[in-house]
Amino acid sequence: MPINVAWAERTLVNRKELNPDGSPEEAFGARLRSTREARGWTQDELADRMGYTGRHVSGVETGRKPPTRRFAMSADAALGLEGTSDTFERAWGEIRHGALLEGFPEYLGHESRAVEIRLFQLGVMPGLLQTPDYARAIANGDVRRGTIEPEKAEERVAVLADRQAALVRTRPPTMLVVMDESCLRHSIGGPKVMQAQLDRLLDFAEQPNTVLQIAPYALGERRPFVLPVNLLTMADRTMMAYAESQLQGHFERQPTVVLPLLAAYHQLQAEALPQAASIDMIHQVRRGSP
Repeated sequence: MPINVAWAERTLVNRKELNPDGSPEEAFGARLRSTREARGWTQDELADRMGYTGRHVSGVETGRKPPTRRFAMSADAALGLEGTSDTFERAWGEIRHGALLEGFPEYLGHESRAVEIRLFQLGVMPGLLQTPDYARAIANGDVRRGTIEPEKAEERVAVLADRQAALVRTRPPTMLVVMDESCLRHSIGGPKVMQAQLDRLLDFAEQPNTVLQIAPYALGERRPFVLPVNLLTMADRTMMAYAESQLQGHFERQPTVVLPLLAAYHQLQAEALPQAASIDMIHQVRRGSP
């Protein structure tokens, strides 16, 4: 079939030049276009594979329409990028979570697919177990201190809701959580918020895929971690770790780093209260007992 030269010339003239350095959204769009064109697909052909319209794909490629997580995951499936280290879902996470600590967006991209999640937290409840009111109280505290803007506070709460929703699956991950006693004793948002948050912990502990333990103050120097630690096990049994301080986060894949953290976590589980005793402590705190 002969090529319509006039149409082709007009298409090239109308083709918007993309600036990957302009914004994270433009970088996402430029990469989507180049990856699509490398396969010889039109926007409509990619859209058909993704379950979107060609107009929608065009809007994302040119930066007029921000990508969503669903869009990014659909692009990964269509382009055969699922399970790789450089997915569009990860790029979406960098757009959505650009203000978060280094390494955390990459961690989030794997957390939603992990088959086992091990958490250690101190000071505040683990994010995956926080109620919306508890999470909002923490974010609002940052607003009052002037460390973030109000819209960023709401974004943090929305990010947390997305993380929690991603774990509601037909086969949810096994979750092993050890919390320092300070998580229970540190009041956030007032009595009503704390009561609901403690109830959330009790509900969590009743699930068949969860284990909840408290590391009591009496553990003292036997507690192996002084910072929060997250450990992920993926379906292929590879493991990843994420740890952070107040100002710095670090995501790690190397077994020489991750395996010692796993060994330390096992020691922590052995030293922490069993789940039954941990639940008793939660009930005591809920009743206001010392």
